[in-house]
Amino acid sequence: MATLLRKIGLIRLHNRDTEDPKHHHNHRGGGGQQSASLRGKGGAKSGGHKQQQQHPPGGAGDASPGPGKGKGKRAAELAPRDKPPQPAAGAAGAAGAGGPRERAAGARAGPSPAAAAAAAAAGGSLVPAARQQHCTQVRSRRLMKELQDIARLSDRFISVELVDESLFDWNVKLHQVDKDSVLWQDMKETNTEFILLNLTFPDNFPFSPPFMRVLSPRLENGYVLDGGAICMELLTPRGWSSAYTVEAVMRQFAASLVKGQGRICRKAGKSKKSFSRKEAEATFRSLVKTHEKYGWVTPPVSDG
Repeated sequence: MATLLRKIGLIRLHNRDTEDPKHHHNHRGGGGQQSASLRGKGGAKSGGHKQQQQHPPGGAGDASPGPGKGKGKRAAELAPRDKPPQPAAGAAGAAGAGGPRERAAGARAGPSPAAAAAAAAAGGSLVPAARQQHCTQVRSRRLMKELQDIARLSDRFISVELVDESLFDWNVKLHQVDKDSVLWQDMKETNTEFILLNLTFPDNFPFSPPFMRVLSPRLENGYVLDGGAICMELLTPRGWSSAYTVEAVMRQFAASLVKGQGRICRKAGKSKKSFSRKEAEATFRSLVKTHEKYGWVTPPVSDG
């Protein structure tokens, strides 16, 4: 029996040793490939399970096995839902919007030259108009008050008539002068009830003086010059004050007539010649230049 068993063992050893090496190698390789295939399947299953644990749902771990790539794709998928679509660079440039840096740079640089020129042109046309309207309102209020004050005078020193119903052009009648003066005597002898003067008020009155001239009768001396111009410092821009009223100016004029020995002209042919506004304006400009150059003569204290 033992001999039989040994023979069987020897036969098996002989068969194993005499077996084709290629067949033996293929047999071993096939087993290795099968085991490797089994290990690969197991590894794939375990790897897939681990990847599903590492990446959040909706990720791309099984397609792109890197964590960075998975996050990038996730961010790309969420971007359209989180932010509004950005316009193309060409469209933004055409619209003039620009990015934050461009808008900030534009704000620092200020408006464009064209916009600045348009604003300056608009401002240049609006500002003088508004200023002129304001000056007209100030002048009108002041002159209305002046008319009311003159109408309330109890001594009837002066009276006013509007020329062509214009509030800015007055004919003023001076009814009284010093009754001890020769001028008053002339007025009585010639039956002259008043001395007529014309006052025109500039746009910036009361901050500039009115232009005042004598209309009738024709006077000589008394600081009345050619054309009826009046030589008084307070009627010049240098001597004027906005506090002066028409009543105060007329009282000063009446006093200067008496002080300057003013008389009514009685010379034949000259007494009927009327004063001219054009001549009065030319004379007044000339005397203003003369006094600005040489100064105004201050009367002695004894003359008051």
